[in-house]
Amino acid sequence: MAGGGGRPRCPPGVLLGVAAVVVAAGWGERDEGLERSCGDKEQSIDLIEKNEVYGDIRHEVNVYVKVFTNSPFLVCMDLALSQERIIDPNYLWTGPDGRVLQGQSYVNLTETGKLMVMGFIVPMSGAYTCTLSHKVIETTTQEETEMFEAYKFMVYAYREADHAYQVSVRFNTTGCRLRKNDLFIKLLKKILNSSISHLTCHITASSYKCRSIRTPKDGLQYELFVNFLVNPFAPGWEEVCQEFPYDCEDVTNRRVRQAAERIEKFFHQLKHVLKSEFQAVPTIQYMDNSFSMTPIDSCRPGFGRNHHTHQNCASCCVVCGPGTYSPNNEVTCQTCARPEASMYGAKSCH
Repeated sequence: MAGGGGRPRCPPGVLLGVAAVVVAAGWGERDEGLERSCGDKEQSIDLIEKNEVYGDIRHEVNVYVKVFTNSPFLVCMDLALSQERIIDPNYLWTGPDGRVLQGQSYVNLTETGKLMVMGFIVPMSGAYTCTLSHKVIETTTQEETEMFEAYKFMVYAYREADHAYQVSVRFNTTGCRLRKNDLFIKLLKKILNSSISHLTCHITASSYKCRSIRTPKDGLQYELFVNFLVNPFAPGWEEVCQEFPYDCEDVTNRRVRQAAERIEKFFHQLKHVLKSEFQAVPTIQYMDNSFSMTPIDSCRPGFGRNHHTHQNCASCCVVCGPGTYSPNNEVTCQTCARPEASMYGAKSCH
């Protein structure tokens, strides 16, 4: 026979791995953990270069597309079938709403059954299904048989996580019940904000606690434990996003990383800074090597992370699915008590 029967299939999950590699960066960026497809390593790399994701008749294939970018080409066949001769192929693509996609302005549909969704936005998330019909001709009798194969792609919009940085640092002081401790923290916050304001970042969630600590060597000492967040959303950050609407997270994340690096450098030089500010040896002194910084991620409303459901895009903020929502900048989509949220990207259950 020609055009179908008895062809080998890829092991479950392998093509899914390739799809995630192709799509997780939004537009063909590579991933260090590339899984091999049903061919050799070179064939897997070719798939990435071509920006293509193949289907699998046994299970749906998850695809993640960064908002406002174009999806990769979804191919209406599996990798094994693509290596065979196909007689009289015909492709029928339908979108999440069941609408036939042929002729829609937001898709690029090729004559070989490849589908690209352009300018991907949240409402475009959902199931994209293709039915491939083709003929199998018996060599000896020339008898024709019509074959049908269905491929399902679950396509999800995602955004990059918004980054902030939690900073912890300690100072020696001469006592806990001193007004100068409050004044010092206010001055410190003012200096830090001034140093990063040009990056539209600022210090938020600042707090401190004074603790008395007895040590065997130095006796009773007093320490200020200071915590604050380096936040990328200072007044004026929206204007930055108006200039770069398609990669807003990329811009704000780059700026907050620069702000965090600037603050880290500041604390490494802090003894000299304190001397210049107070014009004397300060009674509150920075404790060497006490600086620590931890990245904190958050997702925009309507997006969240789910390492179980979206294993191949675990670091992405993926659009909340039907029946879930995210009203704030946390990193998880919450489940609705009643399945009222029937759309993708819900910010509430109503």
